[in-house]
Amino acid sequence: MYRIVAGIDTDTDRAEAVGRTLAEMPFEEAEVVLVHVFEENPEGAGVGQVGSVSHVEKILTERVDFEVTPVGKSGDPAAGLLDAAEEFDANLLCVAGRKRTPTGKAIFGSVTQDVILDSTYPVVVCDDQWPGDE
Repeated sequence: MYRIVAGIDTDTDRAEAVGRTLAEMPFEEAEVVLVHVFEENPEGAGVGQVGSVSHVEKILTERVDFEVTPVGKSGDPAAGLLDAAEEFDANLLCVAGRKRTPTGKAIFGSVTQDVILDSTYPVVVCDDQWPGDE
């Protein structure tokens, strides 16, 4: 079965982009691992408590043949996502891009950029502006 590891942060628009993109993939069956990496988690929240993860899970479970597994990790988001790709033997990584200036990327970093540059897996980058939406 085709296995996709998708990075999900707390932004609902980016999560929606990932969910909609994956739901439109031309696979009859797929296993999707939704990975949320907690950089800081003083309350000890679980991945099931992250609204954006639940939102994507709902989008994908409406497509009967997609098996969805939410996974929580801690630490650096890019490293956590790449570790999950290796752990789950991914065929594809999926992340949502964020529009930032080059200066913003230099100052704040870019998880998407780090994943693209460090991945040995194919990477799909979703845009939170879905075609046809106004």
